[in-house]
Amino acid sequence: MSFRAVQVTKSDAGQSVGFADLEDADLMDGDVTVRVTHSTVNYKDGLALSGKSAIPRKFPLLLGIDFAGVVETSSHPGFKPGDDVIANGFGLGETHSGGYSQRARVSGDWLVKLPAPFSRAEAMAIGTAGYTAALALDALEQAGVAPEMGPAVVTGAAGGVGSIAIALLAKAGWSVIASTGRTAEADYLKTIGATEILDRVSLSAPAKPLARERWIAGVDSVGSNTLANLLAQTKYRGAIAACGLAGGMDLPGSVAPFILRGVRLIGIDSVQCPMPQRRAAWSRLARDLDRGILASMTQTIPFKDLFATGEAILKGQVRGRVVVELP
Repeated sequence: MSFRAVQVTKSDAGQSVGFADLEDADLMDGDVTVRVTHSTVNYKDGLALSGKSAIPRKFPLLLGIDFAGVVETSSHPGFKPGDDVIANGFGLGETHSGGYSQRARVSGDWLVKLPAPFSRAEAMAIGTAGYTAALALDALEQAGVAPEMGPAVVTGAAGGVGSIAIALLAKAGWSVIASTGRTAEADYLKTIGATEILDRVSLSAPAKPLARERWIAGVDSVGSNTLANLLAQTKYRGAIAACGLAGGMDLPGSVAPFILRGVRLIGIDSVQCPMPQRRAAWSRLARDLDRGILASMTQTIPFKDLFATGEAILKGQVRGRVVVELP
């Protein structure tokens, strides 16, 4: 069966990314074949679509780290034709062909059944970004921090991870400080649950070893100086969940917050996260994420607009979440 997909190839001249018409024989190995109906655009997808990143590590490869769709064939005991499923991570769009394709073949061990009450489009409005935000909140709670101990800070607040993190934290009773470079989005951020807006400039300068204590918890998708500043301003025995690197992979900070205040830095891995934690995160999203708020932070684009949206997300021009409708 023929289908359309976004494929990356590599030659001596570098990577080439574009739409391609393919056949089922071009799909990779797996015990479940899915008709993909929706995907999304995360920051990592934007990097891969640019053709200038190290995200794809096998060639040729179909890009897209998320998808939602309907099972067509399955030899996996957990899935049958007609099941609505979602996939995030496990190397999709990196080492295994992913969701920017009308068809996907993957291991059933990577799939999660679509949780009620979400539609497939809503699941991709959440996508890896929202699922990562849920993992971060679960990790902070396991670290023992709670709303009565102080506020939580969220960086990259107007982006995908940030937007859903704010909504989930607010639902859980937190006072949320939203850090953003797009101060024009203040009304939007307050609508989804932020109580205070912080200009990201105040977190972008080189960090002091320790600074005035301001928050007990945080979700960071930026890294670099921003993360170092978050740690330096975290209250005694607080915790920061780190899940992104939009500002850089470096961490130019000090051990002082860790050894003098007992601050904890928790790494959030969404790619190889074990299935029990993965299902728990999706259960939390189904229970706590207001679908009206999700709709307010979501835009939907056709498959053909994927590359333009990938460029926009790298420039920080995308607010909230993007759903990609596959034809």
